[in-house]
Amino acid sequence: MMNKEQYLASLRKLKPVIYCNGRKIESVVDDPMTRPHVNSAAMTYELAHDPEYNDLVVATSSLTGREINRFTHLHQSTDDLVKKVKMLRMIGQKTGTCFQRCVGLDALNATYIVTHKVDKECGTSYHERFVKYMQEVQEQDLMIAGSMTDVKGDRSKKPGQQADPDLFVHIVERRDDGIVVRGAKAHQTGMVNSHEMLILPTTNLGPEDKDYAVACAIPVDAPGVVHIFGRQTNDGRRLQGDIDTGNAEYAIVGGETLTVLNDVFVPWERVFMCGEYQYAQEYVETFAAYHRQNYGGCKVGVADVIIGATAAMAEYNGVPNVSHIKDKLIEMIHLAETMYNCSIACSAEGHKTEAGSYYVDTLLANTVKLNCTRFMYEISRLAHDIAGGFIATLPYEADYKAPETRPYIEKYFAANPRIPTEHRIRMARLLENMTGGTALAESMHGAGSPQAMRVMLYRETNLEHKKKLARKLAKIEQ
Repeated sequence: MMNKEQYLASLRKLKPVIYCNGRKIESVVDDPMTRPHVNSAAMTYELAHDPEYNDLVVATSSLTGREINRFTHLHQSTDDLVKKVKMLRMIGQKTGTCFQRCVGLDALNATYIVTHKVDKECGTSYHERFVKYMQEVQEQDLMIAGSMTDVKGDRSKKPGQQADPDLFVHIVERRDDGIVVRGAKAHQTGMVNSHEMLILPTTNLGPEDKDYAVACAIPVDAPGVVHIFGRQTNDGRRLQGDIDTGNAEYAIVGGETLTVLNDVFVPWERVFMCGEYQYAQEYVETFAAYHRQNYGGCKVGVADVIIGATAAMAEYNGVPNVSHIKDKLIEMIHLAETMYNCSIACSAEGHKTEAGSYYVDTLLANTVKLNCTRFMYEISRLAHDIAGGFIATLPYEADYKAPETRPYIEKYFAANPRIPTEHRIRMARLLENMTGGTALAESMHGAGSPQAMRVMLYRETNLEHKKKLARKLAKIEQ
């Protein structure tokens, strides 16, 4: 298992092509726009060597029997699924943001299940290839970017019907030594500070879309790969100081990119689906359920920080014991724990797959994420309510530090006489950055839009069984 410093050193050896705000990033470890995201991912490596968190962050490989980082683990029990959620909440509490390795973990576990099924039914050898790749991932403790979401183009059309065929990643050439893929993946969390990406299909496919049924592993710095770093709320503040940034050490969300694949070659040993279109939807749904499981862990860890910051702001404002403030804090706690309960439930209700690994309860996993699309917004609204409007209208950090204006800001933004003004300003900036813009949009659309969860809830709930229960009680014979 790598530690933090080894992870940073491993990133320095890579040479990905990354553009950000009209310039090229030469080192993700050192560039101020990407360093906070590196720091948050590095926490997943650092904690693996902390004895206090060994039970959560370290697992035993089902492939080699060796100790590995849980972010490279194939779940072997419902206890593994529960520990995953607890681990995500704990790291969310420590970083206050996305630490980016969950997507890759979910893509690995989904691929393990789907390749086993494809091999069984089609006589292919994808699963054997993937197990060998998985051993490499575990032995080297690689950070994998799970790459599912295509740019999609015209949403009313299937991949093969698009005016531009490159709007979904697809195979453009099959060779004796591998395949060549072209297209782009969007919203790629943690991509620039990962070691490799695991490409997955993004939607259900028909026979005419078979070239879009592709899964493969690609180094982030492979020839033909170009990353364009996405803009985030208040990202320019990283260049101006630390107070206005709010969470200067770990940024706000996951450093998403648009990742372009310009005729990228992939050797056969790293190809895990190649044309088996009939399994694409199951692949998507398996990955999505795993990923939606996470949100009651990582997002609740972030919510814990928001609740703590809000309670601190109430204290700093001098009103910690006012009844309506307490009521709102209680509501925030209730919403957070409800999300967490769903994640624990979908994990505890998981089951063993034919591949031998464990999978979450799909219905409950989708319930987790649908709750997050609402509850994180409500938690943020209540935080704004309690903290007060000045979190949106504070002067610049530079004015706070300037000798001409600092005395005025110190004097007029003081509240509770026991609390330094700077503490009140810093806490306000943390809340501002954690409860607005990019962070909330990720709560809404990360792991799929709300409608995707509703579709799965309707599909998985078994209405016929519920109608049967009602008919029996009503004494209605079918």
